[in-house]
Amino acid sequence: MYVRKKRRLKAEINVVPYIDVMLVLLVIFMVTTPLITQGVKVELPKSAAEPIKQMQDGKTPLVATVDQDGLYYFEKDGKQQGPFTAMELTVEVASWLTIEPGTQVIVKGDRKVSYDAVIRLINVLKAAGAPAVGLMTDNVDSN
Repeated sequence: MYVRKKRRLKAEINVVPYIDVMLVLLVIFMVTTPLITQGVKVELPKSAAEPIKQMQDGKTPLVATVDQDGLYYFEKDGKQQGPFTAMELTVEVASWLTIEPGTQVIVKGDRKVSYDAVIRLINVLKAAGAPAVGLMTDNVDSN
C-alpha cells in the first residue's frame, strides 16, 4: 500500500505582484506631480469685500496705477504722482518700501488696459521689493 507523505504548508505571501503595482503607481505619481504643482498663486477679490481705508497698523496702502495709455502712476497717503516709466516707478516704490517696510501694495488698472500691461506693472512692483501685490476692483453695484 502506498502511504502519502504529508506536505507542510508553505505560509509565505508572494509579494512580487504588490511590488509591480507599487512601481507602476510610483511612475504615475512621478509623471503627474510636476503637472499639478505648476501654476501661480492668486488671491481673487471677493465681491462683498469692504473698501481698504487703512491697514491694521494705521498705514495706508501704496496704490500703483496703469492707465489705458500704459503710463504708470503712484499714490501714497492720497497724493498721486506721475506719470512714470517702469524704471522710475521701481525706484519710487523701492524707496517707499525701505522707509515703510510691510506696506501693502495694490494695483489699479484701467478697464481698457491690456492684461500684459497689468502683469508688467506687477513685475515692476515685485522688482521694487513688494512682498505681495493685491488687485483693486470696483464694487459690483457701480457700473
